[in-house]
Amino acid sequence: MDEGARFPKVAAKAGHYESFYIKACEPGGGRGIWIRHTVHKRPGAEPNASIWFVFFDREAAGPRATKVTVPASRLSAPAGSWIQVGDAVIGPGEAEGSVETEALSAGWSLTFAAAAEPCKYLPADWLYEAPLPKTKFVAPVPLTHFEGRLEIDDDESIELSGWPGMIGHNWGSEHAERWVWLEGTGFADSPGTYFDAGAARVKLGRRTSPWVPSGMLMLEGEPHRLGGLGAIRSAAIEESAGACSFVLPGKDILVRGRISAPEKDFVGWVYADPKGPEHNTVNCSVADLELTVERPGLPTRQLTLAGGGAYELGMRETDHGIPIQPFPDG
Repeated sequence: MDEGARFPKVAAKAGHYESFYIKACEPGGGRGIWIRHTVHKRPGAEPNASIWFVFFDREAAGPRATKVTVPASRLSAPAGSWIQVGDAVIGPGEAEGSVETEALSAGWSLTFAAAAEPCKYLPADWLYEAPLPKTKFVAPVPLTHFEGRLEIDDDESIELSGWPGMIGHNWGSEHAERWVWLEGTGFADSPGTYFDAGAARVKLGRRTSPWVPSGMLMLEGEPHRLGGLGAIRSAAIEESAGACSFVLPGKDILVRGRISAPEKDFVGWVYADPKGPEHNTVNCSVADLELTVERPGLPTRQLTLAGGGAYELGMRETDHGIPIQPFPDG
């Protein structure tokens, strides 16, 4: 389903970015982690790689975040793993690593077992090899429960016991002009349910496309593909730096929802395209998620996830009010 890291096969002249990321929240919500292993390669240049780490706590003043970037010599795709950046490695069943900067030091040792089949979000396999879309994304592990330990600044040790979450993988030659990522695992009243969707606006010459949605809702053991090119007119996205309301249609299903969190609980980053342009990106992985699911002939289903959803917005504007971390990209 997921062919693993793509960066080892990228031509020297090509530009490329790639990410394997972990999102996990404490059962019941409120605290969570977001760990991202990335590759950034400008056309004609060697890649570099980064580890991005965030610990979210809704009861704190804000997230604790840092980032470390290393040269190509410290980037690899070891046999049996997906990617290694410095001493941080992630592969099927386990992830471990550490980061240390003036802002924050952290270490983690995690294990996990997939609780759902891998998920491709694009509607056809051939799209993963086609020039468009320029961003491809899959979830090797769309639903899991993490076990292990997290150490922060040598003074805080956190046991992860059954923390629901997921592992994602995306890659491409260019970020969308604008995007949202919407995710939820750990619904207390619906074990086995996960929601993972995105929507993007892409540059078409001088114009920008409408929102193109794509995603998956796994509900009561049944997968429901959401979005696709045929859903552009019937989908709706209303986004801001702190919240997003959405309507995502699928075959015989309609998902309406909202995800939000206080602005203090978002972390802001610079994401750079391989060819140079940058986006401001804000992320909260302990957001409040509400879903309303409508299916023909069935009662409307309400799903809520307090402090356990993920919301990311990538944008060109810089006046959104979320502080940007002082780490360049690329």
